[in-house]
Amino acid sequence: MARRPPIHEQRPGPLGRRALLLGTAAWCAGAMGCSDGTKTPEATRSPSGPGTRQPSASTTTPAASKGVGAALPSSVPWRPGPGEVTPAAKTAAVRLVEALGTWRAGQGDVRGATARAAALGIPAASAARLAAEAGPLTPSADEAVVRVIDAQYGGILSDSASVLVVCEQSTRTGTAVRRGGTTVDVRLSRTSSGWEVTSLHPADPGSAGPLGASAKAVLAQARIELPPASAADVRSGKVHESALRAMLRLAGDYRFSVSVVRSGHPLDVFGTDRPSDHPPGRAFDVWRVDGHPVVDPATSRGLITGFMRAAAAAGSYNVGGPVQLSGGATANQFFSDATHHDHVHIGFRS
Repeated sequence: MARRPPIHEQRPGPLGRRALLLGTAAWCAGAMGCSDGTKTPEATRSPSGPGTRQPSASTTTPAASKGVGAALPSSVPWRPGPGEVTPAAKTAAVRLVEALGTWRAGQGDVRGATARAAALGIPAASAARLAAEAGPLTPSADEAVVRVIDAQYGGILSDSASVLVVCEQSTRTGTAVRRGGTTVDVRLSRTSSGWEVTSLHPADPGSAGPLGASAKAVLAQARIELPPASAADVRSGKVHESALRAMLRLAGDYRFSVSVVRSGHPLDVFGTDRPSDHPPGRAFDVWRVDGHPVVDPATSRGLITGFMRAAAAAGSYNVGGPVQLSGGATANQFFSDATHHDHVHIGFRS
C-alpha cells in the first residue's frame, strides 16, 4: 500500500499586520486547533456540525450538596500573551465564543445568543447565523460560563484564519452544576475594518467506544492534560494507536497540555485541499510543555526543541513548531511556519 508523501500541516502565507479588535460587550462584565474558501461549505468545514448539543465531556454535581448553592465559577476573559503573531484574530474569535457560551438566567435561548453576538458589533443577520452554528456552546441550561483554555491557530494567512478555541464550560440547571466543554474551529476573514468571524465549527467527538490499553492509559495519565473535546476524542476509540503511544512515551519525560486531537480541527490543511492528519485521529497538538506555553517567548527554546525531537523519536513523521529544526530522519520531518508558532504539531502516517 503506497504511503502518502509527507506534507506540512500548513503552508506559510504572508502575514498582514493591520487588524481591528472586536470590542467586548458590556454584558460580559456583568456576567463575569482548512480551507482557502474555494470549496463548498460541506467540504471545508470541521468534523462537526451546527446544532450539536453534546458537550465533549461533563460531570454533574448537585451544587447544594457542595455547600455552594447553585453558583457557577467566575468568568475569566482570555487575553493574548506575548509572542502572538496576529493577536487581533485570536481575540475576535475568543470574544465570540465567550459571548455565546456565557449567559445569565433567562438568556440561554437562541435569541439571547444572537443578542450577545450582536453586542460585539456583529451585524444582526450574521449574529443570528453564528448563534445557530454555536452547537454545544449553547446547551439547554439556566446559566453558563465559558473559560477559554487556549486559542490556537488552525491556520493563518494574510486575509483568512482558523482559530481553534479550546474551552471548558460550566452550566447550571436548577441546583445542578454541570462541567463540560468543547473546541470550536472559528473561521475569520480580514476586512478593511479588521478581523470578522465568518463561521463556527464546534467539535463533534462522537459517542464513547470500546477502548484499548493505550487509550485507557492516556486517559489515566496525569502528565497528559486533555481538554474536554480531546478527552472525548480518546474515549471515542477513534484515535490511532500511533498517536496514543507517542503521548504515553512523551509523558515519560514531559508534562504537556494537548489542545486538539481529531475533532474541532479543520478537515484540510488550511489554505490547501490536502486532508489533515487530525480528523482521522493521526495527530495531536500541544500548546504547553512542563507548564510553559509554546507561544511565550520566555519559554526556553531548548525545552521546545527537545520536545519536538522527542516527538520525532516517538514515531512522528511530521513535527511542526515555532523553531525550524534540522537533522530529521527525512527532509520534511520537521517544519515551522506562522501557524505553528503557538503549538507543536505531532502527526503520524498510520
